[in-house]
Amino acid sequence: MRKIEILNGIKECGVVAVVRADSKEQAIVISDACVSGGIKGIEVTFTVDGAAEVIKELSSIYEGTDVLIGAGTVLDAQTARIAILAGADFVVSPSFDEATAKLCNLYQVPYMPGCMTITEMKTALESGVDIIKLFPGSAYGPDFIKGIKAPLPQVNIMPTGGVSLGNVAEWIRNGCVAVGVGGSLLEPAKTGDFEKITEYAKEYILKVKEARGGSYEGTHVR
Repeated sequence: MRKIEILNGIKECGVVAVVRADSKEQAIVISDACVSGGIKGIEVTFTVDGAAEVIKELSSIYEGTDVLIGAGTVLDAQTARIAILAGADFVVSPSFDEATAKLCNLYQVPYMPGCMTITEMKTALESGVDIIKLFPGSAYGPDFIKGIKAPLPQVNIMPTGGVSLGNVAEWIRNGCVAVGVGGSLLEPAKTGDFEKITEYAKEYILKVKEARGGSYEGTHVR
């Protein structure tokens, strides 16, 4: 049941913040700023020094809330296990890895691998993946979703890379279950303007809600 709750939580919010930072402390502050803006999915990438510690601390801070703390840039099953033991609610990879898919399925933790082609997506679906990360989204653009949905109408897609305030609504309207947002959301962190990140987060949430017709009803993952 927990896995279903996590998947639905990601879809209902519609935005996952991809957190990259120069330190553990900055990663936590960035995550808090995103949550303050209404983003309920936080993906702490393993490019952050001490990522497992960040996941553990954020999981403790937001325990008992509807905020979901995940692990990103997970390249292998060993790293996925470390993330899960640290408290990660979901695992995200830049590419599909069968061993990681099996491990996440074993522990009933949602696995979202990066795929670019129909063949990669088919393989991921056959391995029990519920949400596929289209990565990098910038290589295709929102219109590509319609092409994927023609032969694979059942696939749940979350583009990451190339998502901005200017096109997030189009991604959602074209059929994406959620979006992953990194650079365009977290750019103010470079100057320490974390309040601006919160403002951006609010704008992303609003645009997703508007693109869905102003309601989260009927958004459960099938």
